[in-house]
Amino acid sequence: MEDRRKARVGTVSGLALLTGATALVSIAGGHHSLFATLLLGLLAAMMAHALVVEVQRQARRRSQVNWYWTDTVNAVLLAIWALTAVAASCAPFMSLPIRILGSLLAVGYTATCVYFVVERRRAVTAPFLPVPAPSAEPEDAPVADSTPTV
Repeated sequence: MEDRRKARVGTVSGLALLTGATALVSIAGGHHSLFATLLLGLLAAMMAHALVVEVQRQARRRSQVNWYWTDTVNAVLLAIWALTAVAASCAPFMSLPIRILGSLLAVGYTATCVYFVVERRRAVTAPFLPVPAPSAEPEDAPVADSTPTV
């Protein structure tokens, strides 16, 4: 099936912000029960997975075979979120859990940004190979010179 995905900016950036905000609320959102903290942490992990999947889709799309301005915007926004997380982890007035989370988010956003750039450059420079057409013969058709089974 041909990939007709268009370039999007808001999806990657929005998922990155939602992941960080959910993780921040899970550790710094006041007096949560252990269950609520674990549930919010699990939600942040699932959003991180969705972010990686969306980055893969955006980077590997074949609808645009050049590096476009949307790719630059996605990479710059991910870099900005990484720098923001670094700033939060270096702020002296933040609590220790928030500083640790800021460090983890900075590493995650940086890795996501690098992954996006590497995958997009690979998709742009790779030769376009069309998907082979399906064969006209069905897969369960009998093979010539074979005995039928009953």
